[in-house]
Amino acid sequence: MSDKAVGAGRELASTNSGVEPDEVFDLGAGKPEGDNDGPPSHQLIINLSCPDQVGIVYGVSKVIAEAEFNIEDSQQFRDPGTERFFMRVHVESTHGSPGPDALRRRLESLGFAMSMDLEIADAGTVPKVLIMVSRLGHCLNDLLYRVRIGALRCEIGAVVSNHMDFKDLCEGFGVPFHYVPVLQGNKTESEAELTRLIAEEGIDLVVLARYMQILSPDVTNGLKGRIINIHHSFLPSFKGAKPYHQAFDRGVKIIGATAHYVTEDLDEGPIIEQQVERVDHSTAPLEMAAIGRDLESSVLARAVKWHLERRILLNGKRTVVFR
Repeated sequence: MSDKAVGAGRELASTNSGVEPDEVFDLGAGKPEGDNDGPPSHQLIINLSCPDQVGIVYGVSKVIAEAEFNIEDSQQFRDPGTERFFMRVHVESTHGSPGPDALRRRLESLGFAMSMDLEIADAGTVPKVLIMVSRLGHCLNDLLYRVRIGALRCEIGAVVSNHMDFKDLCEGFGVPFHYVPVLQGNKTESEAELTRLIAEEGIDLVVLARYMQILSPDVTNGLKGRIINIHHSFLPSFKGAKPYHQAFDRGVKIIGATAHYVTEDLDEGPIIEQQVERVDHSTAPLEMAAIGRDLESSVLARAVKWHLERRILLNGKRTVVFR
């Protein structure tokens, strides 16, 4: 682009759009002609784990190169205790690539040869999330706001609650609210409605944002690795109800919050993220609870974000988190 053309562009932007001249950029500078030609690029997230062995990184990199994909980011970890290898790779196709299906086939062949647990996801897909809440809405409100501003890249397909407290909040965010009461003797019907919603809405992740009902093994086992809970305590201490009161009674000097995957064992699923805050003898239970609300919101948001970005791999009762 000539100096004259750039100058004209600056003048036009300044007089017609309200943009100051210094804010105008030559968006074509440095781009060769025809750079945008060709098929659209594809970005994939590859997560894998397998028994540790020679040649894993080489084999994966070789397959990616042969399919003419470029590695944007790669992280790996070897667990010396289990002798398993974990890897997350973010790749993008080049113009000469035969496409994502060809790469998938090559990776699946390599995965079979190396006994890999392999997941390949389209990085452009926007996951769909269902949030469950009872009568404390700080985590729900925080998640809804983060989604609205783009800090969490997902779509909230539904909010499910056993109380009506947050119907107006959800409607204000434009999110469907479903009242699913859990009464004595109707738990089976309530969980059937939940399961129906998950299937009907195509939900990828369920988030328990201070949902105070225990889900049955039928539900939790069907959502293995796809349901996250925030526990208002630094697990494994102080499980169950009123953990801040339990902590106060024990005279603890730190309190915390824990985000974990849900299993049929109450509060014992693989831990994703934790955070603590110092307290002392003068911190009353209600003040601990107030501190805890901030901890719970931030810890849950990070866990959800990492799951959405496919940064978490299960490692038995633990997790590997590629941050």
